[in-house]
Amino acid sequence: MDENKEEKDHQDFIPKPEDVVSSIDDSALKETNDLQFKSRLDLTELQNSVEKIKHEVGKVIVGQKDMVDMLIASLLAKGHSLIEGVPGVAKTITAKLLAKSLSVGFSRIQFTPDLMPSDILGTSVFNLKDSEFEFKKGPIFSNMILIDEINRAPAKTQAALFEVMEEQQITIDGNKFKLDSPFMVLATQNPVEQEGTYRLPEAQLDRFLFKIDVDYPNLDEEIEILSREHQLRDTEKTETISSFLIAKQIAEYQNLVTQILVEEHLLKYIAELIVATRSNRFLYLGASPRASIAILKSSKAFAAMSGRDFVTPEDIKRAAIPVLHHRVIVTPEREMEGVSSKQIIKQIIETVEIPR
Repeated sequence: MDENKEEKDHQDFIPKPEDVVSSIDDSALKETNDLQFKSRLDLTELQNSVEKIKHEVGKVIVGQKDMVDMLIASLLAKGHSLIEGVPGVAKTITAKLLAKSLSVGFSRIQFTPDLMPSDILGTSVFNLKDSEFEFKKGPIFSNMILIDEINRAPAKTQAALFEVMEEQQITIDGNKFKLDSPFMVLATQNPVEQEGTYRLPEAQLDRFLFKIDVDYPNLDEEIEILSREHQLRDTEKTETISSFLIAKQIAEYQNLVTQILVEEHLLKYIAELIVATRSNRFLYLGASPRASIAILKSSKAFAAMSGRDFVTPEDIKRAAIPVLHHRVIVTPEREMEGVSSKQIIKQIIETVEIPR
């Protein structure tokens, strides 16, 4: 056989690149495109609003990103937050700035040793004109409630918050009063100064979705704080903050968060973390089912803030410490050794197997 002819036939047999590309079926391309990930929920608007809140708060607050993230997550999960830190680390002003960035009602209550429950909830006043008792609403009837130094008031005043924080309603003189949504309590307390304070009971602490510990700023952040303060001169810090998120939008975002997908194996993972706190020999009191529900809700909020319509183990781990460390009690022996509830919860997180 002619060798030149064989070589020519072989060359004709090898397909050219352009022939390969042209031979791909259009239907196959369409099928490949259909397999691309598509989110079940449109979280774009929620994400944009979260970033805008962070931007507004960041006009005044330097650093403290974890605190701001957890406050926003608490809002999205319909929870309350307890902010703990030494004086001067921007606990109160951060809560005020968050409230100002939202176009909703805001009340601030300064807790003092002589504060009475009626000073918060309201009281019935006799109306001489109508000869009837009329209920005068207290400052708790608002959307965002900032309670400054919550541990300054006695137990009976603290207990006045039990019903309203859990059920978003108040019962006075046999009458029930529902509060408008959104409703969120932000409370601050100082962990150092104990004179003239009343420790919050476990039942009260359990009402808070998060306990947020606020640390000192680092060197660079401290310099930035001084620089901004120097440039402000006589300008009010909060003047540049704009309100943009109305109650209806917040309700829509909160509804979106409830629709975030959580796989069965992740529900089991949350349950295993909670059960592990009850059997840990270093803990005198473990977490309750309310804690597991709190982890579920807050992990959904963290997922939504990240633009995902599904929860990952990282979301659960991120929520575990701020949700649990104020709900468990360390044994006296370990407490005397300086072991904190945070350290024990971190160990539990490391020992419980992460689902794959």
